[in-house]
Order: sequence, then C-alpha cells, then structure tokens
Amino acid sequence: MSFRNISGSNSSEYEKETVFSEGTLIFLYIFIPLITTVTVFGNTLVILAFIIDKRLRSQNNFFLLNLAICDFFIGAFCIPVSASYVLTGKWMLGNFLCKVWLIADNLMCTASVFNIVLISYDRFLSITLAVMYRSQQNNHSQTAVKMIAVWVLSFLLYSPAIIFWEYLNGHPFIPEGMCVAGYYYSWYFLLGASAFDFFLPLISISFFNLSIYWNIRMRSRKRSQSVISSLSCALDENGSSTGPAIISNTVDRIELRKQTQNNISPTSNLESGIHATKLTRDKKVAQSLTVLVCVFGICWAPYTFLQTIRATCHDDCVESYWNQVTSWMLWINSSVNPIIYPLCHKSFRDALVKMYRKCKFRL
Repeated sequence: MSFRNISGSNSSEYEKETVFSEGTLIFLYIFIPLITTVTVFGNTLVILAFIIDKRLRSQNNFFLLNLAICDFFIGAFCIPVSASYVLTGKWMLGNFLCKVWLIADNLMCTASVFNIVLISYDRFLSITLAVMYRSQQNNHSQTAVKMIAVWVLSFLLYSPAIIFWEYLNGHPFIPEGMCVAGYYYSWYFLLGASAFDFFLPLISISFFNLSIYWNIRMRSRKRSQSVISSLSCALDENGSSTGPAIISNTVDRIELRKQTQNNISPTSNLESGIHATKLTRDKKVAQSLTVLVCVFGICWAPYTFLQTIRATCHDDCVESYWNQVTSWMLWINSSVNPIIYPLCHKSFRDALVKMYRKCKFRL
C-alpha cells in the first residue's frame, strides 16, 4: 500500500539511504512510467468497454467495473505521487496531503482485494447455484449494495487509524520528510489488518475457485459417463463387446485419434466431440483459476509478511529496498488485474474490438 522507502531512526540516515545508484535511477525512470501507463491504460479500456457496450452491464461485470475503477485510481493517483516520493527521497507535500495520499492508497489497494473476493464469490454462485443466481440478475439494488459495501469496508480497515492514531496513541516518532501512517511500527495492528486484507481474502478466493473447479470436474465426469453409456449402446447395437475396458479404450481413441471416429455412429461422434471440448474447457478454467490465486498471493504475500516483521524489529532486520520492492508488487497487481479478469472474458474482448473498429472507421 503506502510506499515505505526508509529504515533508520533519524533524518540524516533517511537522506543517506535514499540515494540511488545511476543504474537504479535509470531503471526507476523506465519502470515507473511503464507500470503507470499499463495500469491506467488497461483499466481505462475496461471502463470504456463497459460504458459503450450495454450488453456488458450484468451483475458480474459491474463487479469487474468496480475493480477497474480501484485499479485505475491506483495508476492515476497513488503511483505518480509515490514516484515523486521515491525519486526525491523525501515527502515535500505537507502533512495534510500525506494523510490524503495514505488514505487513498490504502483504500484503493484494499478495495481492489475486496473486489477480487466479490468477483470470485459471484462466479462461485453462478456455477454452483445457477438457478438462484439467474433469478437475482435483475436485482440491481443488491448489486449496488455489494459494490458500496466494498468501499465502506475498505475505508474502515485503515482510514480511521490513519486519521486518529496520533490522537489515541500519542505522536509516534516519524523522521522528518517521511510520509507513513502512525501505526508504521505497530506490528499488532499490521498483523490484525493483514488478516482482513490478505489472509481471509486469500482463503476465500482459494475456497471459491477450488469449489468452482471441483463443480466443473464433477460435471465433466457425469458427461463422460453419459458418453460411455451412449457408446456402449452403439457398440451393443452393432453386436460388439461392451466390456468396460473396450468402452474406455474406444473413448480414448475418439479423443486422441480423429480417424477412429469414422467407425462410430454420427450421434456418438457428436457426443464424444462435446465431451472432448468440455474437458479442454475445464483445463483452461483450472489454469485460469490457478493463475488468479497465484498472482494475488505472489503480489501480496511478501508485503504482508515483511511489514509485520519490519514493524516488530523497527526496521533493524529489514533492508529499506525490500520495502520498496514489496510495495511496488502491490501496484503491479493492479496492472495485471485487467488482463486476468475483464480482458480474458470474450464479451469484453468483443466490446474492445467493436470499440477499436469504430475509432478506426471514424479516423
């Protein structure tokens, strides 16, 4: 969330440690504009597609829009402000703007995580409770309540502590020129907050997506049994043996060798083709769900564990550059979210192609 680029206990140490090598500065001058552009551009495409194409305005896509708005503001506001902090090595915008930036940064990052949980939960309902889910598709008030709840809960997790910490717990020692929240060295607060913005979301996302995968696999098995039964009937009508091993081998030959399909009836060919397509689709779903959970875990786990450890030892056991690296990994998550979520959906891709063709035609 908010960027931490110092360790040490006084301003002289702070100024010393924020001096970058020439190679590091070159990297930062390339990396920061690149990650900012990717984040803003990718999420802008998602927002524009949703606005232009009315067919996208379903419940699940509203949640994708909510995620894109969070990630857009991370790229348009949080990262640029942090960039000036990184490159100059000192906060020069005053205490009020420091708190505004901290609130915005923590709010957007937390809301991004909560939106991912909401999207996974919505997918879980759409697959495991399809009938009930379809009956609620026109309940836009419920959708709006869920979207607003994400922002409210995200605000309550960190913002009150950022605003009131110094009044309730005294003024913590923060070196001059540093912009961090009052709980910067409070390991117990950071650990408790991490339970809500990382551990519980990770467990929830994993549970929802594993349930989705398991549901799809069970349907595939039922489909496979149906195909085997059809093949058994077809082979029995032709006077052939219907032993389980022969039926199983026949299914395998159908899926792996197209030439064997000529020896089976057209109906069986059609059913086996559907079965093979379903299995391929299941594998793609499983892969995409694995990517979803892994990307979130990789981007958030280092920061979560590091901040708790850093607060416990008051920066004595963690080098300052690790604070930088793990903080930027959170923002990288916002740049890849448009690819993992909306842009991997055919409906969004079609809307973007349509939008591109319109722009090209006008030019």
